[in-house]
Amino acid sequence: MPATDADPAAPTLPPIPEFAAPGRVARSLRGAVDWQYGEVVALRRETGDLLTVRLALPTWHAHAAGQHYMLRLTAADGYTAQRHYSVASAPGDTGHIELTVDHVPGGEVSGFVHGELAVGDRLEVRGPLGGFFAWAGDRPALLIGGGSGLVPLVAMLRHQRAAAPATPVHLVACVRSPEHLPYAAELTGNQVTAVYSRSAPAGLPVGRLTPDILAPHAAAAVAEDREVYVCGSTGFAEAVGRMLTRAGVPATRIRLERFGDAV
Repeated sequence: MPATDADPAAPTLPPIPEFAAPGRVARSLRGAVDWQYGEVVALRRETGDLLTVRLALPTWHAHAAGQHYMLRLTAADGYTAQRHYSVASAPGDTGHIELTVDHVPGGEVSGFVHGELAVGDRLEVRGPLGGFFAWAGDRPALLIGGGSGLVPLVAMLRHQRAAAPATPVHLVACVRSPEHLPYAAELTGNQVTAVYSRSAPAGLPVGRLTPDILAPHAAAAVAEDREVYVCGSTGFAEAVGRMLTRAGVPATRIRLERFGDAV
């Protein structure tokens, strides 16, 4: 994710380009750069380690699928901790955003969100931010995610289903087991291929994503000139990027988002 903004009082930032793909005209998607408090109106557990926080924002800006918000916690002594979290909700979810937070053992921010946050609390957030990984819904896309890296990709899938149903989109979701698949009720049908690395539902294979599994999706991406979005751990994203380029997908069509340990 982008580097943390350490100074909340910094002057207004210049526009951040929405799209970085060659040949496309970038438009500003900087959105709000000011901090504001959103009210927690719902908490929804996606998996044992993933919790979705739904916030009502007093000043709402439509985000692009793939963008993120910065979340800041401030202690009584003035100490602050802030992290970036991708928006899981679709851009058309007016007035609200949903952030899905991965619980990292010992994490300051994720520990608070998972252990102490309650409906009715307020969280300080800033965004939407980022442009390189944004998807407008106007081009076919192949989405490949691992674990919590599925969060911005689900925002894209939700956007496609709500606002761009004629735009072809396919999601390859890589998780350890069915219990680790977030948004499971939505990740069904012929738009989604689930890959289970440790245990799988009856009748489905167990194993990591391989070039053979990826091959038909890569071929479709080449044939249909799809934009490809890959999100996950550094190792996952780089391995998938190599598989895609070896399968003939132009590097200029691939966008990698590497998730570190956002604690």
